[in-house]
Amino acid sequence: MQAITIVYGGILTALGIVGYFASGGASATALIPAVFGVLALAFGFIALNENYRMHAMHGAVLVGLIAFLGSARGIPGAIALMTGGEVERPQAAFAQGIMALLSLVFVALCVNSFIQARRNRKKAQADAAQS
Repeated sequence: MQAITIVYGGILTALGIVGYFASGGASATALIPAVFGVLALAFGFIALNENYRMHAMHGAVLVGLIAFLGSARGIPGAIALMTGGEVERPQAAFAQGIMALLSLVFVALCVNSFIQARRNRKKAQADAAQS
């Protein structure tokens, strides 16, 4: 899951940087995905250390959840763009839609990973108790 977190963080960072330069540097808010991306990258690299993995991954999923909640309002605009509609700030709507989708998938993957880890831990404890 650490590798997925690093990829997620890298994509968000790239999305923010590309969005900033695509706007001609006119909008610093275009860098918001990059801020979340750098945080996710940091948690992903911290999670490479087994001693910090659980805490780092919980931090990463929190970043993903906040990123989703913060960008979800852009989903209607992104849908409008995909269906040929018009929005006031198409670059912002596109970036928010991509960020929301990526973050939702990332959070779902994290939750699944946490469930699997708990099941594996319980199974290992039950196997150890039988030995």
